[in-house]
Amino acid sequence: MNAKLAIPLIAAATLSFGAAAMASEGHGKEDIGQPGTKSQVTRTVEVKMGDVFFDAKAIDVKPGETIRFILRNEGSLLHEFNIGKADSQAAHQAEMAAMFQNGTLSSTGVGQDMSTMEHTMGGMKMVGMEHNDPNSVLIEPRTTQELIWTFNKSTGLEFACNVPGHYQSGMVGKFEVK
Repeated sequence: MNAKLAIPLIAAATLSFGAAAMASEGHGKEDIGQPGTKSQVTRTVEVKMGDVFFDAKAIDVKPGETIRFILRNEGSLLHEFNIGKADSQAAHQAEMAAMFQNGTLSSTGVGQDMSTMEHTMGGMKMVGMEHNDPNSVLIEPRTTQELIWTFNKSTGLEFACNVPGHYQSGMVGKFEVK
């Protein structure tokens, strides 16, 4: 999919998910592992992404393994690398849609200063809405980011881009715990 087609998808998804953002239970509550440190890294995995795909559909991991992910966005749109189960990915998609709707994020990167933003959504005042979960990284176009993660025995884990419309376009892969 090219960038011209992705932007209308982002706008449509933003409108459909934005209202549901406050109703979600959130993500990161299930046991999916935890952030790791450089000294714990047992392997480095490079993941390339474009508009709108990951170059890998599955990544094998072992329980207790700490992986350093090098995340290269070779596309022209903002992308995300998020580790979680399908239900938490869905909840996070609603949160991401809200961030696009209120201008915190744009199709190419960070919009307003997320830590100082105040806005109202669904009658609730939101202060400092930000993208700061330890299992998730935003990667702006033509940049590289890093995420270090220690996996546990949990199965059903995905890596996904939850920028509105990207997951639905196939920007998701599985972690195979072996």
